[in-house]
Amino acid sequence: MSGLPPNRESFGSKFGIVAATAGSAVGLGNIWRYPYVVGENGGAAFIMIYLAIVIAIGIPVMLSELSIGRRAQQNVYGSFRTLAPNRPWYLIGLMGVVAAFMILAFYTVVAGWTLEYLYQSFIGGFHEKSAEELGSMFNSFIGSSSRPLIWFFVFMGLTAFIVVAGVKNGIEKSTKILMPLLFVLLLILIVRSVTLPGAAKGLSFIFKPDFSKITAETFLMALGQAFFSLSIGMGTLITYGSYIQKRDNLATTSLSVVATDTMVAILAGVAIFPAVFAFGIPTGAGPGLAFITLPNIFEQMPGGTVFSVMFFLLLGVAALTSTISVLEVIVAFFVEELKMKRGAATWLATFSVSILGVLCVLSTSELADFKILGKTVFELMEYTTANVLLPLGGFFIVIFVAWFFGRDKAKDELSNNGTLKAHYIPVFLFVIKFIAPLAIAFVFLQGIGLIDLK
Repeated sequence: MSGLPPNRESFGSKFGIVAATAGSAVGLGNIWRYPYVVGENGGAAFIMIYLAIVIAIGIPVMLSELSIGRRAQQNVYGSFRTLAPNRPWYLIGLMGVVAAFMILAFYTVVAGWTLEYLYQSFIGGFHEKSAEELGSMFNSFIGSSSRPLIWFFVFMGLTAFIVVAGVKNGIEKSTKILMPLLFVLLLILIVRSVTLPGAAKGLSFIFKPDFSKITAETFLMALGQAFFSLSIGMGTLITYGSYIQKRDNLATTSLSVVATDTMVAILAGVAIFPAVFAFGIPTGAGPGLAFITLPNIFEQMPGGTVFSVMFFLLLGVAALTSTISVLEVIVAFFVEELKMKRGAATWLATFSVSILGVLCVLSTSELADFKILGKTVFELMEYTTANVLLPLGGFFIVIFVAWFFGRDKAKDELSNNGTLKAHYIPVFLFVIKFIAPLAIAFVFLQGIGLIDLK
């Protein structure tokens, strides 16, 4: 526990650090959005651009967040208050806590849908249903209030149950089980998918490089996907960084997290699109792919019920590893700033988020006509976090590390006080001083509609 404040928890192993931090990054978007974005934007050409951006910009920004957390050994708000006392930098941390509230509220709604569809898979709810009937089934489900509410509370309860057990016995222990399970489920689904007749077209959709589809917008899309996929700018990495012990290497941790996150996204494409093309079903991004297109495929596939159960279990696991990390941002804030016990902090956070979450659930039913700035509560939470709070958080975090935190403190953290050779530090500092802020600014301006590269 060297370097940690007395009685403060930490991750107990290197695998635990990677499992928890990668679990934070791996989410529903890896499974249903990334593969589709890859296929629609040049396949392997997009993957190459994405990987270059992740390595050149994503990893330096991630290192910035982890360095802040480990240096301060505090929650996201407390980290800035500790490292920059009597300065307004703490507002970045506060923004991270607010973003966590909003993200958890709408994200858990969708996570709850995965449990409904896992249940439907078990009972054969998709049996003999056409694509149109499956579409009506999905719309009927989210258009009701009772079942989505029940599954929302079940998922929030699962998340709270893990977080209340603590960093080592809750978050680390669960993600060390869930992340390997996620990979096993993916690999089994891949074997089934790629052995279907006509599967080669699906692999071509993802991996065949098509440089004619590469535009300025493609680079911006890859940049935005990198930031949002890696959980940058919302306080999770700062919070988790505060649980990393001083002897652990932040650079290898970041590389492992990025590799895991990207691998899951690509493997998800290999699991999904060969099957989509094998059955001649149109591709589609977002919830429609997961809750309408794929159940249609499972119904036509030999042994489809088993694979349907496995797929929605996979979605649930991916969602759970993310909701755990987001709830921990709020719980750590309550524990350290409001001096609450972890149990009380967890349940207060869960209750608070659930109030907002209920409004998000009802956004597709009773409150569908209630709009704020032309958006339902669900849409407003999603838009505000993805297009405003996360880019702004990421922008100010790199500005803080580059221009306030400074070279010496950054070098101390990245070299473990000189015990590690960190020859990349000059490049790291150059990126976060000049390149990353400019790149994030473009994502922000595109997100709020001030620039349009289409």
